[in-house]
Amino acid sequence: MTDTIPSDRYPTPQGSVRGSRITAIVLTIGVVLLGVALAWFAYNKFASKDIEAETLRYTIVDDSQVDISFKVTREDPSEPALCIVRSRSRDGSETGRREVVVQPSEHGTVEVATEITTSQPPAVADVYGCGSDIPAYLTTN
Repeated sequence: MTDTIPSDRYPTPQGSVRGSRITAIVLTIGVVLLGVALAWFAYNKFASKDIEAETLRYTIVDDSQVDISFKVTREDPSEPALCIVRSRSRDGSETGRREVVVQPSEHGTVEVATEITTSQPPAVADVYGCGSDIPAYLTTN
């Protein structure tokens, strides 16, 4: 009897090792590229914004109205901004919403006051968010 393995019946071990190394290298490069893409996306989405807003105070006027004052800080105060303010009831559901256009100013930070009409008795009011995209129906041109 001979102790040799017939080469036509079994693959050589060296070929499979080389293929696994190439697969491992390709997968490693793919994972690194995916990680870089996710980091770039997260940075662009969650980095500091050009427009920031902070609720200063709110007053519940009656069961269908709440007044809110908030502060808006813009990197470029010469550009208008759009802020969405909302009112919520005791159970947390949104009961009123209003879009407020913050006009250009000379100062980076301005205080804005408005009222929100509600569909249920309000419990709290806050700024939902602000941005620089103002829809055409809110422009006065």
